[in-house]
Amino acid sequence: MLEAVRIRGGYGQEDVIRDVSFSAAAGEFVGILGPNGCGKSTLIKLISGLLPVRSGTVRIGGSDAAGFSKKEFARKVAVLPQLHHNAFSQTVRETVALGRYPHQTGLFPGWKNSDERAVLRAMDASGIADFGEKRIDLLSGGERQRVFVAQALAQEAPILLLDEPTNHLDIAHQQQLLDSVRNLAKEQGTAVVSIFHDINLAALYCDSLILMSDGQIAAEGTPDEVVREDIISDVYGARVDARIHPEIPKPQILLLPAGKEKTAAEVRAADFTVTADEVRFEADRPLRTVSSAVLNAGAGWARLFINRRVDPEYSTVDVREEMADYVRKTGGKPAETVAMMTAVPVGRAVIRDYREGDVRLTVMVTAATGHALDASVRQPSRCEWRPGTINTWVMINGRLPDEAFVQALVTATEAKSAVLNRMGIRDPETGTPATGTATDSLLIAATQSGPDLPYAGPLTQLGALIGRAVGECTEEAIRREQAHTGKNTGNSPEYQ
Repeated sequence: MLEAVRIRGGYGQEDVIRDVSFSAAAGEFVGILGPNGCGKSTLIKLISGLLPVRSGTVRIGGSDAAGFSKKEFARKVAVLPQLHHNAFSQTVRETVALGRYPHQTGLFPGWKNSDERAVLRAMDASGIADFGEKRIDLLSGGERQRVFVAQALAQEAPILLLDEPTNHLDIAHQQQLLDSVRNLAKEQGTAVVSIFHDINLAALYCDSLILMSDGQIAAEGTPDEVVREDIISDVYGARVDARIHPEIPKPQILLLPAGKEKTAAEVRAADFTVTADEVRFEADRPLRTVSSAVLNAGAGWARLFINRRVDPEYSTVDVREEMADYVRKTGGKPAETVAMMTAVPVGRAVIRDYREGDVRLTVMVTAATGHALDASVRQPSRCEWRPGTINTWVMINGRLPDEAFVQALVTATEAKSAVLNRMGIRDPETGTPATGTATDSLLIAATQSGPDLPYAGPLTQLGALIGRAVGECTEEAIRREQAHTGKNTGNSPEYQ
């Protein structure tokens, strides 16, 4: 529907935009990105006719836009410029109604029902329906921005050009506005081309992206193809980390500080505190974590780590809230704590430092196998909870990427299962070798300072050290529990 073919133009004799070509089909939401001064707004002005195109062609529905009258062009293309300077005091509704001007015909144009419906729809979509009679010069910058978005929407053109439409808006109104624009594209087949300052918003809402650099297109394609660390870093000259949105398959950018942390944090067994109630470690700065803990499971950052002993008959309505309350009562902050629990006496925890070359890590294990099971054959309906849990912490002095965290989880789990098999611990119901217990928890934490450790599979130095450390500590923790209970295997229903 909208097509730019090798267009060139700018200000005076200078060509800010040079040989740019792209298209936006009906129902497509296209985002334009780029650093300040790259030509984003100039490109919109060339397409909208606010600046003359020196060479190339802008086509609307297959026809050269240069052949349209101003009013005819306005019926086909609605434009929201970046800045609005207003010295008038008309109402919000009157301002939005100006968007219907291209549809007025004849010497004495009248206001039709279709005009009224268009204005009301636009005001509702922009979240300004409640202050239609307010004077526009008395509105905040964000409110005024929404009024002019509504004016563009009221135009009901098949093509919508927006220059940073979320400027001045808070996050709730950014969401409302972009949801409305996206629905407009999908439900009414409007072709939308919008400039974005925020890369993440553009990636979330747009079907395709155009990344500008120095008046030309540096990259174009789907958000997955454009929002990549190497491309964004090169064009913007900034350190970034690209991640996937947690709910939808769209990329998101995290801005990274200019330099890496020079002073390395350190985890050492000597800094752990062990009492009858808990194993506790508090770092001098947050560690990056992945865990199956009770409190703050999943991926995150934490400074305080707790392995808490609870009574075998422990019961609560909300285990996470109860654990958070425990953390607060013991002087911690739940938001920066990873906490797990066990019915195993934590005073017999095994905590050891390991080192191999530049790789240094600390492992903590509390273990009992009172309810050992084989996860490959056990059915959930047959599981009965009994005391007996293997809780494992692997805390690494180094810098790990996402894949290394996942590999570390796999390596540590395999090492634990191998120990159970080697010690002859079996699932009492199936008679098969146990892979763990019903309530095991695992934590991988990294200081994210020190040496770069890109992999943690068993064939790497880090992975081999994790496997050996978890294996030795798990075996020792089980033997300590067996020595206390007088049991030689984990087949007893209780550890006591």
